[in-house]
Amino acid sequence: MIQDAAIEEEGLQPVRADAVIIEGKTKRGKPCKVIDNTCQVPRQELQALLDDLIEQEHFGPSGLSMAGGNSIRIGAPQSAHVQLGNDIYRMILVDYEARIEVF
Repeated sequence: MIQDAAIEEEGLQPVRADAVIIEGKTKRGKPCKVIDNTCQVPRQELQALLDDLIEQEHFGPSGLSMAGGNSIRIGAPQSAHVQLGNDIYRMILVDYEARIEVF
């Protein structure tokens, strides 16, 4: 699961007991997953999202620098918005986990 520091930094809620988790493997064979913490997205849409993230090689540690910063943080969470069906959700991606949250 996403590290506690990343949870606090991104303001994420803990993973719900009833969260929907779809697991897969990256092109390099590493386990990865999408967690729907809203429990609202149909499984087939979560699977399509996971397949797309794998195909585009979004999983794995990445390095980001803050705007104007002089340092790079490896493994920094990436935040984006994603439309699944007619709804827009917040997606947080850290290493090999993508979490869907309410936007």
